Amino acid sequence: MDLLLVADPIESFKTYKDSSFAMLREASRRGHRLWACEPWQMASRPGEGVSAACRRLHLSSRALESQAGEAVDDWAAPDAPERRRLASFDAVLMRKDPPFDAEFLYSTHLLSQAEREGAKVFNRPTSLREHSEKLAILEFPAFTAPTLVSRDLAELRDFHAEQRDLIFKPLDGMGGMGIFRVKDDALNLGAILEQLTMDGTRTIMAQRFLPAISEGDKRVLLIGGEVVPYALARIPQGGEVRGNLAAGGKGVAMPLTAAEREVAEVLAPVLAARGLLLVGLDLIGGRLTEINVTSPTCFQEIMAQTGFDVAARFVDALERSVACPA
Repeated sequence: MDLLLVADPIESFKTYKDSSFAMLREASRRGHRLWACEPWQMASRPGEGVSAACRRLHLSSRALESQAGEAVDDWAAPDAPERRRLASFDAVLMRKDPPFDAEFLYSTHLLSQAEREGAKVFNRPTSLREHSEKLAILEFPAFTAPTLVSRDLAELRDFHAEQRDLIFKPLDGMGGMGIFRVKDDALNLGAILEQLTMDGTRTIMAQRFLPAISEGDKRVLLIGGEVVPYALARIPQGGEVRGNLAAGGKGVAMPLTAAEREVAEVLAPVLAARGLLLVGLDLIGGRLTEINVTSPTCFQEIMAQTGFDVAARFVDALERSVACPA
């Protein structure tokens, strides 16, 4: 299988924790041919369709022999760029990290055109556009904490007065960026709302604070409509309210609770039917807080701590999807 990864520069990968690296390593071990490009290298040209300047990747023996959580330098030797139509690959993996900005959106439109030309793209670009990682939870209110989405300062203030303890966050953030907790005393509420909404011109999200964050912000992975049986609890450290690993949270893998499994098993077939091969649910105390579809992570942490091979499960699902008729 010829597999194209559309992602951030491969030179930026932190191999000890990068899930895209884990995918590539597993695919290479199985004999699949690997290619990579960045979104800006895609183009639609007259008479050619959607193509990209792609580099063939050759993983080093050390990379192939490495274990989850192990750092590997010089892990891939890329060939010189070669322009190829995306439809000429057996599978295209869209793994560009957020933010979901205008350029990301344009990339998904190019990928949708590539699909019309015969490419198989995972996750499906139309579903990437339709599933804002923050807003997608609104479809499943039975599983969420009280949530308000608005840019109206008065409405946001009223919601705080009602709920008394809220988390405020931007809709385009990642890794815990821009997240604020405002307790019952409403300390700095006005300044925080003015900053996050840019004086009422930008929509944000407010969610009731969940004390169970002390036990971790759980990442639950869905692969090909199946639930991975272990979650990674991102546990806040040093007085933080954010459990994100990028914000200093401690990652601890553990079996799913009954509440987490209930949510995951309801959402898994629904999201898979929309062309979302890989999804990362974020849950706190069994309550759904985000649905991550752009580049879900935590493969290596779960594998290193539990022995459950998430990358193998993913490549299994990818191979099945590629083998299915379009």
